[in-house]
Amino acid sequence: MARLTGARPGAARRWGCAAAFLLLLLTVQAAQKADLGGDTTAATINHSLTLLQRLQELLQNGNGSDSVLRVRSAASEEAKVFHTHQLLLSLQSEVFESLLRNQSVVTLHEPPETAALFEKFIRYLYCGGVSILLHQAIPLHQLASKYRVWGLQRGVAEYMRTHLASESSQGHVVGWYHYAVRVGDTALQESCLQFLAWNLSAVLGSAEWGSVSVELLLLLLERSDLVLHSELELYTAVEGWLSRRQPEAPVAERVLRAIRYPMIAPSQLFRLQAQSAVLARHRGALQDLLFQAFQFHAASPLHFAKYFDVNCSMFLPRNYLAPSWGSQWVITNPARDDRSTSFQTQLGPSSHDAGKRVTWNVLFSPRWLPVSLRPVYSDSVSGAIQPVRIEDGRPRLVITPAMSSPDFAGVSFQKTVLVGVRQQGRVLVKHAYSFHQSSDEAPDFLAHADLQKRTSEYLIDNSLHLHIIIKPVYHSLIKVKK
Repeated sequence: MARLTGARPGAARRWGCAAAFLLLLLTVQAAQKADLGGDTTAATINHSLTLLQRLQELLQNGNGSDSVLRVRSAASEEAKVFHTHQLLLSLQSEVFESLLRNQSVVTLHEPPETAALFEKFIRYLYCGGVSILLHQAIPLHQLASKYRVWGLQRGVAEYMRTHLASESSQGHVVGWYHYAVRVGDTALQESCLQFLAWNLSAVLGSAEWGSVSVELLLLLLERSDLVLHSELELYTAVEGWLSRRQPEAPVAERVLRAIRYPMIAPSQLFRLQAQSAVLARHRGALQDLLFQAFQFHAASPLHFAKYFDVNCSMFLPRNYLAPSWGSQWVITNPARDDRSTSFQTQLGPSSHDAGKRVTWNVLFSPRWLPVSLRPVYSDSVSGAIQPVRIEDGRPRLVITPAMSSPDFAGVSFQKTVLVGVRQQGRVLVKHAYSFHQSSDEAPDFLAHADLQKRTSEYLIDNSLHLHIIIKPVYHSLIKVKK
């Protein structure tokens, strides 16, 4: 009551109006949580939707308003005026509580993009909910952060993490990543990076590729989990990015040196040397890498590994979708029964191994049971078997070579399984499971997927879409001093 001392009677009445609505809201919530004591005649009367409607009408009509917000923007000469209620604003935002402590009219200056959403923002403060579109995510997050409305800030960030796959004309993931860097949202940064890495081919052909910053490009180029058709596709996209952005020579050369040239066939390397203007411009800075790539393709991998360190990223394949690196596998009605398939891949990325093939056998089981859940005979009842439910099993994927050969010496195989899903009308990579030669099975493969339901997010037209990639990795066996 001390704050109302000396206040005008009208202001006191308006405070009382807002307080009455708040008290009603708290009363309804308390009634919903009350312990009914098991009385079968007890019931909950819930008019919270009506209350929310009344609160929205308060904002729309300005009934009982005791404060005014004037929002000005450089894009308009006229200020947007909002007749608000100090108590409701202060409950949601400590910034508004401070601004309205000693004044009832406040002028706020906002950029055009946040000013356009200010009415939506204020409505959230009254009703606790808001509708949002892709292009509104960043400005709404900016408003929530500026006025310290933490619930809305977390909600918008979660919306961004769960709508990376949404289709938009200009793309949005790259912009969201750059925004996450500016505001220090590491979780959103990592989500954007992972999405870009697993769906890079889709990004390379979109309008947002040109908006990728130097820092983001370098982060992507150092990753081995990039999913794309080939290293040549990546070089072509990088060449286009350099032609448009025209960075300083040291930056361009740093970007070009992140390309894994040994993963490009010699015939394609010769063509690039003859036709690529970007490569010709920076030939001096790349000559050592190109020469090393030709040596890699010309020599026996075992011989090459004696003199060069092949245990580095330059000689590690990315997740290439070209047929020589793996195979797509579409499993119709995957919950029905076990399936198997086989395919062949090139023994290694070196041209010395171009004619050598490895055959792989793949087994998929939709309801494999771990040892702890497998049926066993019981001593108490003769011949009885413990009941096992179908849902106790989990999907299993096993990949094994169908052959062994001395040619495998110095080569191990990393296996990657991509799971494609349809999101917002597009088929995108949702999960990537990677495991090495020491294991034949993908750990935790689709552990949380419900393949029994036709509406499962992991199914496309009741089919499971997999792409299996075999990444041969060379290892140094003998060290020879140069």
